[in-house]
Amino acid sequence: MTTYVAYYQSPAAADVRGSGTFTFESEGKAGSKINQRDARLKMLELFGRDAVSWTIERVEKKKANNTISDGQMTLDFRPPKAERKRAVRKDWW
Repeated sequence: MTTYVAYYQSPAAADVRGSGTFTFESEGKAGSKINQRDARLKMLELFGRDAVSWTIERVEKKKANNTISDGQMTLDFRPPKAERKRAVRKDWW
């Protein structure tokens, strides 16, 4: 199963206003009906009946976390990538 991040928002006229993100797991591809259904069910599990009128704005695949568990950032000692030099054409304008 793949972990996804869903962004949700409540309607402007809702009694309980809410917007934010939550994570869920799904076997479906991002953007598929199965994935949307899994996101909807997880949102209802987390927020209950207040979330019935809320909409899921978008779903993205969760990115890997590159930090170490003790909070230290990793250092990269590789040399920087060389920038590609481009020829300047003066006759196009």
